[in-house]
Amino acid sequence: MEVIPPVLPAFLDLGGTAVFALSGALLAARLKQTFVTCAFFALLTGVGGGSVRDALLGVPAFWLRDFWVLPVILAAALIAWFIPRKWWEGRWLEWADALGLALFCTLGTAKALAFDVAPLAAIVLGIVTGCVGGIIRDVIAGVPSIIMRPELYVTAAALTAASCAGMILLGVPQALSMAVAALAGFALRGAALIWSIELPSYSREV
Repeated sequence: MEVIPPVLPAFLDLGGTAVFALSGALLAARLKQTFVTCAFFALLTGVGGGSVRDALLGVPAFWLRDFWVLPVILAAALIAWFIPRKWWEGRWLEWADALGLALFCTLGTAKALAFDVAPLAAIVLGIVTGCVGGIIRDVIAGVPSIIMRPELYVTAAALTAASCAGMILLGVPQALSMAVAALAGFALRGAALIWSIELPSYSREV
């Protein structure tokens, strides 16, 4: 049986990559690192999650065959390096990152299902696609990772991936499943940004 992985429209796919890459480069800028570090963090964040997903699926990493991915990542690093910090200190980047997270989680989940991965594993791969690049970046940078903070980020990724997998398995057309799931995940992440919604931390006394 021929595997036909899902694809996002080019402007959404590259746009999501650019947003993630920019968030990585901006972290290096905040840490006052060199341009090489900016570019490296942009690469890690932009393609890290998708590369881990593709490695687990046993297929070539998606960016190796797409001419535009690396130029977009380099452009994001240049933007972070040359634009004054006061221009990008607002929350607009967090909103753009929320959109990229939602899009990439649905893409990762749908791609995993297209390769006949078990549903729960497909959900995990969707979360990996959206989150792992940033986690790797934070570990290398030596800063608290998003997974160690109580804000709804990985939770939004999980909602996106689970919604996408559930609808596809119920027979909802793939494009509609991805759109609705991405909207749900973006809405949850957006609510967390607006109202500072967080998960409760462990506080039980021994």
